Parts: sequence; C-alpha cells; structure tokens
Amino acid sequence: MTDCEQYTPGPASGAEVRKDGEKWTLILVRELRHSSEKVWQALTEPAHLREWAPCEADGSLGTAGTTVNLTWVGAPTLLETTVTRADAPKVLEYNDIRWELEAFGGGTRLTLWTNIDRRFISMGVAGWHICFDVLDHLLSGIPIGRIIGGEAMKFGGWRRLNAEYAKQFGIETPNWPRQAAQDS
Repeated sequence: MTDCEQYTPGPASGAEVRKDGEKWTLILVRELRHSSEKVWQALTEPAHLREWAPCEADGSLGTAGTTVNLTWVGAPTLLETTVTRADAPKVLEYNDIRWELEAFGGGTRLTLWTNIDRRFISMGVAGWHICFDVLDHLLSGIPIGRIIGGEAMKFGGWRRLNAEYAKQFGIETPNWPRQAAQDS
C-alpha cells in the first residue's frame, strides 16, 4: 500500500468564500508545522510545486517582477504569469492568487486567496484542501505524492470533502464526472 492509499483527509475546515459583485473569492487557511521559510520555498520553487500544487512553473515565483509560465492541471496552454508581489517569506501574489504566511505557534499559518467560479466552489476548495495536506506531508519528509485534477476527483476523500464544503457553504453538491466516480 502506498502512502497516498493510506492518506485520509481531515474534515472540511478553514475555508471561507466571499462575494463582491460577480467575483467570488475562496480563502483557505491551514496551520502547518513548518517554518515560513520552508513553506515559502514550497510555494515558489518549481521542483517543490511539482510535488504538491495543481500547477507547474518554469521558473521561480520568489521575486517580484519575474515572469514565468504556469501550467495548470487540466489547462493545455501555458499562462504567462508575472509575480506582482514577493515579500519573502510573508506575501506572494501572481494572477488572481495571493498567499499569506504568518509565523504561528512554531509553524506557519498559510492563507490562500484566489478567485473561483461560483459553480466550482466546493470542488475547488476540496482540491486545495488535499493539496495543502500533500504539502504538509511533503514538508514533513513523508511525501504521499501529488493528488490533483482528475486523479483527485477519483479519490474518495475528495468526494467527501466536496460534499462537506458544499453543505458548509449552503450550495448544491456539483456532480463530478461520472467516470471519475465509477473508477474509484
């Protein structure tokens, strides 16, 4: 049995959604047992992103003004991205994503702010929840492997989280692809 097969995500928690006009913003907070410097490296360095994030970068995101190409899972095209803010190890901004890192109890409180399509709120937060868990395992030296995109949707823990977050936000649980549900 692989580490990924033994992994079970905790309950839906730490998420909030804000609406401003037609714009929806997902805010997800997680307390990690690792230093802000270690978390910063995982957020900015391509080799680390490939281990846990739903995107890959062709260069470091650690310097404001840097332009890199991001590839998001499920999106076939590269997205030219300029880092608009990089205050190591506290704030990182690019595109519609803002990461905040705050020293907390010997570790880091990590907050993600990102725009999200209203139709995919529970699905998106379930995916980010799992990514944060994978990140925590990776930084603890116990990698379980990246669980993203269609693979995440086949994962039983994702389906549970999707339903829990939908209930938490008072929205109808979206139907994930039937094939993904049948494959698990």
